Amino acid sequence: MTNTEKNYVNDLVQFLHKEPKDFTKQDIIKYIEENNIKMLDFHYVGGDGRIKSLNFVVSNRNYLEQVLTFGERVDGSSLFSFVEAGSSDLYVIPRFSSAFVDPFAQLPTLGIMCSYYTKDGLPLETSPEYVLKKAAQSFREVTGMEYQTMGELEYYVIGNKEDLFPATDQKGYHESGPFAKFESFRAECMYLISKIGGMIKYGHSEVGNFTLGDKIYEQNEIEFLVTNVEESANQLIMAKWIIRKLAYEYGLDVTFAAKITTGKAGSGMHIHTRIVDKNGKNCMVTNGELNETARKAIAGYMECAPSLTAFGNMNPTSYFRLVPHQEAPTTVCWGDRNRSVLVRVPLGWTAKGDMVAMENPKEKATDMDGSQKQTVEFRCPDGSANIYLLLAGLAVAARTGFEMDNALQKAAATYVDVNIFEERYKDKVANLASLPVSCWESAEMLDKQRAIYEKHGVFTAQMIDGVIAMLKEHKDADLRQRLEQNPELMQEIVTKFYHCG
Repeated sequence: MTNTEKNYVNDLVQFLHKEPKDFTKQDIIKYIEENNIKMLDFHYVGGDGRIKSLNFVVSNRNYLEQVLTFGERVDGSSLFSFVEAGSSDLYVIPRFSSAFVDPFAQLPTLGIMCSYYTKDGLPLETSPEYVLKKAAQSFREVTGMEYQTMGELEYYVIGNKEDLFPATDQKGYHESGPFAKFESFRAECMYLISKIGGMIKYGHSEVGNFTLGDKIYEQNEIEFLVTNVEESANQLIMAKWIIRKLAYEYGLDVTFAAKITTGKAGSGMHIHTRIVDKNGKNCMVTNGELNETARKAIAGYMECAPSLTAFGNMNPTSYFRLVPHQEAPTTVCWGDRNRSVLVRVPLGWTAKGDMVAMENPKEKATDMDGSQKQTVEFRCPDGSANIYLLLAGLAVAARTGFEMDNALQKAAATYVDVNIFEERYKDKVANLASLPVSCWESAEMLDKQRAIYEKHGVFTAQMIDGVIAMLKEHKDADLRQRLEQNPELMQEIVTKFYHCG
C-alpha cells in the first residue's frame, strides 16, 4: 500500500492511487465508468453559506465529457443578493480535486465542488470562495510564506430524552457513553467526513448538555487537521453538510447556532492558524518559543479583530455568546493557554523529554519536532460565519501584521498572561479594545477598516458593502437594552437563526 493510500479513506484516492490535488478530468471519467456511477452532482456554496446542488444523470460518455469540460449555467441572482437579475447568468466549474462518492445517495453518485465564473470566463470577483483564493495569494506574495488554518466545529445534537445514565448538566466535556448519548452519531459523522476528503484530528463531547421538556441537548465538537486555508474552508463547509444530512437520516436535529438558551454553553467555531514556508516548516516557532513571525501575525489579528466579527459573527445570537465569563472573548487581547482571550496560544509539544517513552519503557525516545504542531487560535467566530469570508479575513489580518510598522509593539501591548476577568487586572483591561456587541457595531467597524480588506484587491468594495448591508438588516444596535425590557425576545431570535450558516 502506498503512502497516499495510507493517508486517505476517500474512495477515489484508493481507486486512482493519486492524491486529490492530482485528479484530472479523465480520472473522474474513469472512476465513473468503472464504478457504475449513475449520477453526477455539482455542489457550490450560496450567499447563505449553505451547499447547493445540481444533478446530472450519467447517460453517455459524450455528455459526461461536456459537463466536466464546460461546467453549467446557474442563476446567480438566486444564489447571491449582490448579483442583479439582469445579468445573473454564472458558470459553475468543477474542481476535480474535490470529487467524492456521496455517502447518502440511493443511486451511486459522485459529487464535485464547483467555483463560480462570469460570462467572460473569469472567476467571479465577489464569490466568497474566490475572495479566499485572493486572500491566500496576497498573503503568499507579501510574506513569501503559506497561510494555513483548521477549524473546531461545535454543535448541539438534539434527540429524545432518555432516563438511563443521565449526564450532569454543563459537565459534558469529553464524556463517554452511556452518559454521552450521541457518541455513535458523532463517530459516523467523522468517518463520512473523512470519506469525502476531510482531514479530522479528533472528535469529542463538549461542556454543554441539558434537557428541556422531552428533549436532550448534547454539545459535540469535531476538530480538523491544519491544512492550506482554502482546503480548510472546504472541510468545514462539507462537514456541516454531512452532519446535517446524517442527522436527518437519524431523525435527530442539530444546530451550529452560537447560543440556543440562557445559562448554557454556547457553540463557537474557533480557528487555529499556522504559517509555514514552502517546505511546510512551521515559521511561527523558534527553539520551542513563539517568534517574531507569529507576533506579527497576532498583531494583525489584534488590529483587525473588531471588523473580523463582521465575517465570523453574522447574526444577533453571536453576541449572546460573546459576553464575559463564558469562555468566549470580549476583549481584544492574546495570551498563552488562556481561554478568556481573543487569540490564544494553545499548549504546544515543546516540553523537555519524550513523554510517551517515559510512560512506555519499551519505546525509544523520538527525535520528531513537536513544535511543528504549534498553532495560534482565534476564538470569537461561531457557526453563523461565512466560512470563506472569515478565513479570507483572517488571512488578510495576518498579512496586515507584516505590513504594519508597529506590529511587535502592538503584540506586546495586547499580551496578557492572566485571567482578564479578575478584579485586580481591571486597569489593564480598561486600556484594551473591546469586541463589538452587535451585528450593527460589527458592520460599523468593517466600514471603518474596509481599506485593509480591499487592499491588494482581495475584497471588492461591492462585497464589503454587501456584508455591511446584510449585518445592518438585523437592526440590533440596541438589542441588549430591548432584551432587558423583553427577555422573551431572546428565544424568538434564537428560533429565527437556529439553522444558521
